[in-house]
Amino acid sequence: MRLLVLGNAGRPGVLEAARDLRPWLESLAKVVVFDLEQKVDLSAINADLTLVLGGDGAILRAARQMGYRQRPVLGVNLGRLGFLADLSVSALRSALPGVLRGDFRTTRHVMLECLVPRQHEHPMLFLNDINITNGPPFHMLGIDLMVGHEAASRYSCDGLIVSTPVGSTAHSLSAGGPILGQEIEALVITPICPHGLGSRPLVDSTSKEYKLLLSHGEQGAMLVVDGQQSIPLKLGQEVVVRRAPVDFQLIKVPGQGFYQTLREKLNWGTTPNYRPESPPA
Repeated sequence: MRLLVLGNAGRPGVLEAARDLRPWLESLAKVVVFDLEQKVDLSAINADLTLVLGGDGAILRAARQMGYRQRPVLGVNLGRLGFLADLSVSALRSALPGVLRGDFRTTRHVMLECLVPRQHEHPMLFLNDINITNGPPFHMLGIDLMVGHEAASRYSCDGLIVSTPVGSTAHSLSAGGPILGQEIEALVITPICPHGLGSRPLVDSTSKEYKLLLSHGEQGAMLVVDGQQSIPLKLGQEVVVRRAPVDFQLIKVPGQGFYQTLREKLNWGTTPNYRPESPPA
């Protein structure tokens, strides 16, 4: 097995864990890249899988660093939530030998790309979401949504999130968006604090192209990609969103599951903490 080891050296504990794990990893597999600072161009490097040390943010960076040559990812959680990176270091030591023998399954997840015509023509991949948001002086934004060639909606809002199924449990969920099954081919468009009772999140197919036009409140407006890349927007600029030609691939070892992660990480589906009934008199 040829292994990429990626991560976020800026997160506490990552460098220490990497130094501890590296000799062990090199005894099990051929480590072709060991990059904790997202500096290596991976486009021409052959590898069978990617080990990511850090947290969910490190996985987002790794997915974008791999670009249009995605490899299956195994995430080790050294962050806080660990929704995607859900293995501990001790669990990695137990699971990795089996993974290297092929004892795992790979789930595939939609990735999207966006571009800003006449400003940022090069497509930007994202795994979680993009966010059109306002900055100082924090005026309300006006954003028009086109789906294909059809005018769909006009939002007056503090911002707008376009999320993949993977990202539906992140910022979009906090803004009132739905949870999407991680392997479906859909996206969700969620307005942030919309001024209007008719503005609700929209779930639609990734087979369509979406255009977001900034029609009002451009001063301070920004496009934020996966929470890691920011591009200023001007009045009248469009943001085009479409499905990327690659999928993100996540390694799942036995015992892991999407709904188990929802229950354990987000307390989803738990019953209310009812007061105990009084015993009969």
